[in-house]
Amino acid sequence: MIAETVCSAVAAAGLGIAVVTAYRKRYLTATRIAAYALVPLGLVMTGVVEWLADTAFSPVAWAGFGVLGLSWLMFATTRTVERRRGGTRKERKAAREAAAPAATSPAATSPALGQSARTQSPAPRQKPAAQGDDDFSDIEAILKKHGI
Repeated sequence: MIAETVCSAVAAAGLGIAVVTAYRKRYLTATRIAAYALVPLGLVMTGVVEWLADTAFSPVAWAGFGVLGLSWLMFATTRTVERRRGGTRKERKAAREAAAPAATSPAATSPALGQSARTQSPAPRQKPAAQGDDDFSDIEAILKKHGI
């Protein structure tokens, strides 16, 4: 009963402010203020305020909010642990089974890797000094251009 009275008084005060604003020829602002002022009145008329007031003073409702919060915390914790472990049990088991045949294949054995490494020709090496000289020549050209 008190919440409905307060909301109605807020709506009346807001509409009064809107009238004063419209009197000052600021119609767009007055319309916006009137729209905001009508929201509490509409909530009272639909019964939402009464429902909220009953919920706010109900210990059972607050216990329900606590249970919902606990449930959300449990979901978030399990999801965090799941991400750190690398997925669910099914996903980890599937990954292990997919990796196991690849490790036992003959192409993945160490002698085969060693032979393929020997058959490749080594990359030709460039002299590091030659690269450094090119870099410095560019710098020297820039410095000479600026007269330094």
